[in-house]
Amino acid sequence: MLVTGASRGLGRALVETYANAGWTVIACMRKPMHAAAGAIVTEQLDVADPGSIAALARRLDGVAIDVLINNAAIRGDTGGLASLDADDFLEVIRVNALAPLLLVRALLPNLLTGSGRKIVNISSRSGSLAEGTLDDEDGDYAYRCSKAAMNMATSKLAHDLRGDGIAVVSLHPGWVRTDMGGEEAKIDVAASAAALKAIIDGTDRAASGTFRSYDGRQVSW
Repeated sequence: MLVTGASRGLGRALVETYANAGWTVIACMRKPMHAAAGAIVTEQLDVADPGSIAALARRLDGVAIDVLINNAAIRGDTGGLASLDADDFLEVIRVNALAPLLLVRALLPNLLTGSGRKIVNISSRSGSLAEGTLDDEDGDYAYRCSKAAMNMATSKLAHDLRGDGIAVVSLHPGWVRTDMGGEEAKIDVAASAAALKAIIDGTDRAASGTFRSYDGRQVSW
């Protein structure tokens, strides 16, 4: 298994949850804070840098990956239309929407040799066209658009990789108490990680191309 954005928050919780369940986890982060320990192997990765993604793929040549979790994300400016900045917007799109596609392309040989063959995109209800603005007053134009784009990537990848037996899903982790989610968030990060693991473990090819919440609810695109 490989998890991006693994240095803190939900990424770190997912790494620990799977490692405690006996999985070997490749934890990717921009600045690895410690060496490999037990079931956790750390790797340097800056998802915003295509060269870093290519370098990771070279280091992992021949390593089977059962599950790829695209978790790394940034929020960018949280203001509304008035504060929208072009460079900030494009950086959020680069990290949240483009990087997962580049990672899938780079690590596809690893996934094809793995037994699980699952790609999990950690998305957000904020990226749902039907539900994303129902109860949230924040502007978050870049973040919302990036997650909507990620959801389209999920749908497209699910179609394109179906013949390879790879399941691709988008998952909403809930409003989680992390640096991004804030202290007022309702869900403990460990609880979200455990709930996501249960969904991921139960994901099969029939579920490919779906968008679900941590509580199992289907989220509208």
